Amino acid sequence: MSNNIRVGILGATGAVGQRFVQLLEGHPWFTVTALAASERSAGKSYPEAATWRLDTPMPESAKDLIVQPCTPGLPCDLVFSGLDSSIAGPIEQAFAAAGYAVISNSKNHRMDDDIPLLIPEVNPDHTAIIPYQQRKRGFDRGFIATNPNCSTIGLTLALKPLADQFGLRTVIVTTMQALSGAGYPGVPSLEILDNVLPYIGEEEEKMERESLKLLGTCDGKRFEAAAMVVSAQCNRVHVQDGHMECVSVSLEKQVETEDVIEALQSFTALPQELALPFAPAQPIIVRDEPDRPQPRFDRNMEGGMAVVVGRVRPCPVLDFKFVVLSHNTIRGAAGAAILNAELLQAQGYLSNGQ
Repeated sequence: MSNNIRVGILGATGAVGQRFVQLLEGHPWFTVTALAASERSAGKSYPEAATWRLDTPMPESAKDLIVQPCTPGLPCDLVFSGLDSSIAGPIEQAFAAAGYAVISNSKNHRMDDDIPLLIPEVNPDHTAIIPYQQRKRGFDRGFIATNPNCSTIGLTLALKPLADQFGLRTVIVTTMQALSGAGYPGVPSLEILDNVLPYIGEEEEKMERESLKLLGTCDGKRFEAAAMVVSAQCNRVHVQDGHMECVSVSLEKQVETEDVIEALQSFTALPQELALPFAPAQPIIVRDEPDRPQPRFDRNMEGGMAVVVGRVRPCPVLDFKFVVLSHNTIRGAAGAAILNAELLQAQGYLSNGQ
């Protein structure tokens, strides 16, 4: 298996694009060879085009790259898409048609009936739809794979071991989502200071739909949604990074609190078995303190790729309730897409024909 794969980043100057550039520095398998963005950035060096807003310096390797238009012809084998959803759909389709593997963070293709929506610890077998997608869409070598919404990822990772061991009937989730989830410049300061915004456009619908696809099945030609009900309420709060979610679940089996905790903290899956570079050794970390997790202290666990769960306890309405925290721009965006690409490479989808 070749581990010297050339990658490009679409939307490289934006918030998610910058996180891709940061996280891919020194990656053992992937080398960034192309950065692409809007026409107003094309032709400029990356430092000229991108106002760097992360807490580590811009990688030296990125400084030498000239930003190119978001059109096929980039010198790379796969592209990570951090494009805004207003333009992502047709651009990603064009790259896949031109033979590129497209690993997308955008919402446009997540619910398509021939495109995998992936969390490698949850549904790695859903990549089996890719050959069907290629036949259906007339792609030669290219394809599209997506990662879920940032709030869906944290929720679904925490639900996966419960679904597997006990069965899930009902999920009720209320989110407190970080400002960085709105991109840059995000929410106007006078809207969020001394305030909570109880509405994030389409967020609740994404959580309710995407989690059912993720926890469902795939036979290589179609997806079957999980047989459970999810109700979500989403709020924007004055936190920089880290989405917190208060979750209540009803299970198909009668179990004790200790059983739920053990299922969560003992959970590992295929990415850990394969030792993928971005896979957290412990994907779910359970805290037993009464006041954890907290975004400021817990969002960077396992390099921001772990989900932190706390306050696991009985629920007087459903069966159990707990708090979930995940880093929304690492596990919930760029890091999730990179782990998806690593899974696809390990499964042979990036090597074939590239």
